[in-house]
Amino acid sequence: MHIASLLARAARLHPTNAAIAGGGRDQSYAAFQARASRLAAHLCSRGLVPGERVSVLSWNVPEFLECYFAGAAAGLVVNPLNVRLSALEQVEVVRDCGARHLVAQASFAPLVAEILALGAPLEGVTWIGGAPAVSVPSTEYERALAEAPAAFPPCEPAGDAPAHLYYTSGTTGRAKGVILTHRNVVTHALGAIAELGLSERDTWAHVAPLFHLADAWATFAITWAGGRHVWLERFEARAALDLLERERVTITNLIPTMLNLMVADETAAGRDWSALRALLSGGAPIAPEVVRRIVATFRCEYVQTYGMTETSPYLTLSLLKEHLKQLPEAEQLRYRAKTGRPFATVELCVVGDDGREVAPDERTVGEIRVRGETVTPGYWKRPEETAAAFEDGWLKTGDLAVVDREGYVTIVDRKKDMIITGGEKVYSTEVEHALYAHPAVLEAAVFGTPDPVWGEQVEAAVVLRAGAAASAEELVEHCRAHLAHYKAPRAIRFLAELPRTGSGKIAKHGLRRKPSTPPAPGFC
Repeated sequence: MHIASLLARAARLHPTNAAIAGGGRDQSYAAFQARASRLAAHLCSRGLVPGERVSVLSWNVPEFLECYFAGAAAGLVVNPLNVRLSALEQVEVVRDCGARHLVAQASFAPLVAEILALGAPLEGVTWIGGAPAVSVPSTEYERALAEAPAAFPPCEPAGDAPAHLYYTSGTTGRAKGVILTHRNVVTHALGAIAELGLSERDTWAHVAPLFHLADAWATFAITWAGGRHVWLERFEARAALDLLERERVTITNLIPTMLNLMVADETAAGRDWSALRALLSGGAPIAPEVVRRIVATFRCEYVQTYGMTETSPYLTLSLLKEHLKQLPEAEQLRYRAKTGRPFATVELCVVGDDGREVAPDERTVGEIRVRGETVTPGYWKRPEETAAAFEDGWLKTGDLAVVDREGYVTIVDRKKDMIITGGEKVYSTEVEHALYAHPAVLEAAVFGTPDPVWGEQVEAAVVLRAGAAASAEELVEHCRAHLAHYKAPRAIRFLAELPRTGSGKIAKHGLRRKPSTPPAPGFC
């Protein structure tokens, strides 16, 4: 199967089902397919041929969903652009993938003009929600669809043909394009339907960004199941709560920072969440204390997820095995807060430095490695980096974890984020979990900085809850009460907000580059 066939199936089996709803934009599956088909015809009329790349620059809007399926129907490789990248970074991505056409929201006209001025090889733009004038030929989206032929014979690409090209953030160097094939995407969608019990009764909220796989995977799984898509153009905690309640959302995936802000909203607990059956959290580790607040607020099943762009994305889910559902509530919550057991489409192991699987004792740390039908074939035009990412057919994730006797893994850190101070290893997530357990802490990020004596020292950046107060000394003593003293932060920086990546995750690299505040008196 290929991606376009998923929408064709939904339109055939559920033609009158609501495919996209909300914001005065209700659309059936028959209409959804017709619009995607016309968009495919329009893109081909711009001279694009199967195998070429088309970039998309947009916040969450229904047209983004149409782009994913239209690109597949035209045999094109869809390249979603991170809207938060600078013009120079955008040009680097567009040049690297060789996109000649861009579909963009009109609100990004100044950025697009700058990208073109910097030499991006774009030859045309299709504008969503307007028709700004730029230096290359452009067309307004709705006009393009109106002028395109209604009948368009979709391509039928092979399963190993590239379908999507997602670029990494480039925070550790030049951005890399992760190739996902039709087989990768379709297999992941089928795995998600099976694991999460997705059906035409479900309503999915696109709140996390559609240019990122934290949310984009649901475009295909929900469509295949014949479910309903609703959307929030840009995240804001109160607006996200309103959307979930108003549209009777049944399931969605959110970034931990989003969930943390939502449960902190004073209106969250008193709302009607009776339609909500499951909340998934993915994209970054989450503190057990935040999980407790989520479960108490939304009163639905909570599922921790873990994945990578390179794996389409899911690698684990913290869904409980049947016998674990008989455990006391507190013990169930402990399992739900773990990174989870392997996703249906992958094989997963945790290996030590000797290359052997670690003991399932929840203490021995190793690197997560995976293989399966949803794992990328590699990086765009990067054969050496592709080769370095794999060993004996296994993708090396760079994530450090422990595993328990039930097969559930718990990530303790990224390899690059592990702190070694005075010869002792400190995993940033365990220090963050301790900080989140303090009632005044809204958000926390822990990282290492150079130290002339200890090699590295543990530092933390903290955002306090509205109206709350806490000193650096108080937070350090709180950590010392929960952790070995060498793991406690030696410096704490209080910020109004933490830097974030385009997907909404906390960006630690932005904190490491900033000068540290001096340690509070008495730190050691």
